[in-house]
Amino acid sequence: MDSPLVLASLPYALGIVMLGLGLSLTLDDFRRVGQYPKVVVVALLCQVVLLPAICFGLVLAFRLPPELAIGLMVVAASPGGPTANLFSHLFGGNVALNVTLTAINSVLAVATLPIVVNLSTGYFLPGGASLGLQFDKIQQIFVMVLVPVAIGMLLRAWTPQVARRLNLPVRVLSAVVLVVVISAVLYGERENLVDYFVSVGLAALVFNIVSLLAGYGVPRLTGVDHRAATAAGFEIGIHNTALAITIALSPALLNSAEIAIPGAVYGIIMFFTATAFGWLITRRTQVLIRHAEG
Repeated sequence: MDSPLVLASLPYALGIVMLGLGLSLTLDDFRRVGQYPKVVVVALLCQVVLLPAICFGLVLAFRLPPELAIGLMVVAASPGGPTANLFSHLFGGNVALNVTLTAINSVLAVATLPIVVNLSTGYFLPGGASLGLQFDKIQQIFVMVLVPVAIGMLLRAWTPQVARRLNLPVRVLSAVVLVVVISAVLYGERENLVDYFVSVGLAALVFNIVSLLAGYGVPRLTGVDHRAATAAGFEIGIHNTALAITIALSPALLNSAEIAIPGAVYGIIMFFTATAFGWLITRRTQVLIRHAEG
């Protein structure tokens, strides 16, 4: 992964993903928090507190090498991705809530992600202080994450027709970008790929399943309705792996192909597990409805 072209293009690739998110957002998406106060608070606590704690326990339980452990922690700290909105729509979730959670999570990640990364590097690589995210690096994350989102929101507010025309192409391009980024990481590390999958594959799978279940189950335990809990499940289980990989690979940030591997592996796994999860909760709901009617 020492290709100058790939490394130089990463921030722009992430910018496309975040621009696509911005084109789907309005200020009302942030104001909507008042409509779903309970589920927003519960989902954010799961995202910011519960997931990093669970992930930390898993990387210790699986005894991951330091770089892979940090990489999975970066995934845990990354916000939900725009893909969560699509899965929520496909499986009957509250998509408006998804959009709200994605918006808030993306803003919070500028603060929470560096905290998790710095604590992880300090624990797993005590001598690797240079891998942390100091203030200048946090500024770069701010620019990569929030500036494209703000541009997308401004385009939607000022030129709604242009934003509508751009929305689908940018969404498609975002999906292509994610596939290309993951493929580039896996190809660049192809010689060690089998070892990496053996080392981190099962841990990433377990973490992904636990994230989906916690994202759905914790809100349900607090009395949140099925549609809102479905939205929270996808939001918490589907991470913005393009962001995690960019932070790992960028020379100005963590500059480590090994740290990027868990994000690439998770980015592949989550599509299959999210589909299975959506099918299971949809089927369960249909069964419950039939029993109630009977």
